[in-house]
Amino acid sequence: MSRRTRLASLAAALLLTSACAGSPTSSPSAVPQPAPADPAGSAAAGSPADAEMSGIDVVFLSTMVGHSQRTLQIVRLARDRVRDDALRTLVAAIESTEADELSTMRGWLPTAGPGASAAVHQHEGHGDEAALDRLRTAPDADVDRMLREVLADHQRAAADLARAQVGVGRNERVRDLARRIEQSRTAEVQLLRGTP
Repeated sequence: MSRRTRLASLAAALLLTSACAGSPTSSPSAVPQPAPADPAGSAAAGSPADAEMSGIDVVFLSTMVGHSQRTLQIVRLARDRVRDDALRTLVAAIESTEADELSTMRGWLPTAGPGASAAVHQHEGHGDEAALDRLRTAPDADVDRMLREVLADHQRAAADLARAQVGVGRNERVRDLARRIEQSRTAEVQLLRGTP
């Protein structure tokens, strides 16, 4: 199954469960921020943000854990070969942000309640193995271009998943994380592709 087919399947699952997940809230804030390092977040006990996660929240977190692991694999594979200073800075920022988000999501999953058992499986294949191979074997002169292509496609997929979660997720902390992921990954794609 291709990455796009898996993405479409997950997006369809997210959208099909929206009737059980509650209605969407307001639009995302203007400035994307990484998730808080503390899995408890800043919400007060008993608030809607502390509500038990729905199955769709757990599926999203589990999928994003795998996606972020792949992102870190991509950037670590190429970071020492990047020539462009701006790209090197962007890659460092992506690595730092996603490492923090990964830690947060891993902290949330064990506390997700009964639905968490559905997320125990592995999420391999987040990204095209052929694209990783091209990046791995790219001549030094082509690494920057290849990294921009591979990472832009990968981050666009994350933005799409996060956008779907915002519309159907139940737990407000997870939805807030999804909003920030959608914003940051969309901005990264624009920077990687050199678009305003």
